[in-house]
Amino acid sequence: MMSLRFIYHILINITWLGLHVVALFNAKIKLFVHGRKQTFSILKEKLAPGDKTIWMHVASLGEFEQGLPILERLRSQYPNHKLVLSFFSPSGYEVKKNTPAADVVVYLPMDHLSNAKHFLKLVQPELAIFVKYEVWPNYLHQLKKQNIPTLLISAIFSKRQIYFKAYGGFMRKSLQKFDAYFVQDDDSKKLLESIGIANAQVGGDTRLDRVSEILERNNRLDFMDSFKNNQLCLVAGSTWPEDEAILIDYINHTKERLKLVIAPHQIKPSHIEKITAALKKNTVCYSELGNQNLKEVDVLIIDTIGLLTKIYSYANIAYVGGGFATGLHNTMEPAVFGIPIVIGPQFEGFKEAEDLVKAGGIVPVSSKDSFLNLMKDLLDHPTTLQNKGKINSDYINSNKGASDLIMKYVSTVL
Repeated sequence: MMSLRFIYHILINITWLGLHVVALFNAKIKLFVHGRKQTFSILKEKLAPGDKTIWMHVASLGEFEQGLPILERLRSQYPNHKLVLSFFSPSGYEVKKNTPAADVVVYLPMDHLSNAKHFLKLVQPELAIFVKYEVWPNYLHQLKKQNIPTLLISAIFSKRQIYFKAYGGFMRKSLQKFDAYFVQDDDSKKLLESIGIANAQVGGDTRLDRVSEILERNNRLDFMDSFKNNQLCLVAGSTWPEDEAILIDYINHTKERLKLVIAPHQIKPSHIEKITAALKKNTVCYSELGNQNLKEVDVLIIDTIGLLTKIYSYANIAYVGGGFATGLHNTMEPAVFGIPIVIGPQFEGFKEAEDLVKAGGIVPVSSKDSFLNLMKDLLDHPTTLQNKGKINSDYINSNKGASDLIMKYVSTVL
């Protein structure tokens, strides 16, 4: 009878071969496949045999944001170590391959036993850190075999996952190979305990440490000072067409003295033109500000990237896009400024959104009418607006600190 490890090996090989075929027709998968072919050469080029290294692995951009506070602290506290960062997804690697947060950034080779051995031989990490969901049996087996301390951070678990199923023994054994677990909530800790993992600590989400630092920097933007002009301001960030349909209908019909900023997820000129054409109020794009008198502008469209977090600091209400189909975007960046947040109806699986919807700081809407009614309630009742905002800022303040807990443990193994 074939062992589960052998079956896993066969499945990984079949998957890898299949991806080569799909890569012929799919640009993203082509990056996934061809990028991995460069990993070992990049490691050989950028690492010397005597280098002291720390390795962090993330799936994609969201996990990178969770790992970033730890990377920054590692850089500060262990300046003589090189930081190696690996990604699973092209959507993470291709955006962050030049990040200064790490000394070496690569794709993680597929989880073949030979790849795991060769990767660890080149990197020789003194510590390995996996973020949130990443559990790769062959890498974890080799890390354990070589006695390399291995952490799982910002982890969150649910009963739906294979580790907690009767047939999940192989993946459960892999999950049990970490030396320490830092989970986001008590439910995750209890689930781990149910499969014999007793050394998990509840530390929260490292992203909350990241966003709490936003308040310490200078968030002022001259154009936003002029645009807001002491009026109420709704900032809609990372919006998709479903979100924009609701926002455009509202702004076209509202009688409220309200400024609106729309920062679409998609900033292609054709999409920006479609939004501006649909708006009946005085509208200007960031790229066309020039000498425009922003006090007379009703809607400002942000057709560039990198400004949204600071723009949220000017909001009285935030709308975060993606909750209608594509996947909810970051609600914590506006939450840190103590403002109520509006989202679409699909937020399951986003823990912070689930928590804050339950608490009342985030309010989901499902239609133009429900958004209209919510906005009327918030604008007619300033105390409600203020209280909902406080729920959000209090949530961040009470749940931050994961990075301190993790770094305390790191100090015991490095």
